[in-house]
Amino acid sequence: MGRLIKALFFLVLLGFIGLVGFAYVGDLTPEREMRNEPVQLDVN
Repeated sequence: MGRLIKALFFLVLLGFIGLVGFAYVGDLTPEREMRNEPVQLDVN
């Protein structure tokens, strides 16, 4: 039973380290680009 708890603790710790590492290294911001498109309004 002790080995199971140690393994579970190790997996939780490994997941936490991975999450923190991804938060610092992973850059998921989208690339921005300027876009101009003409719009026709149907006004009578």
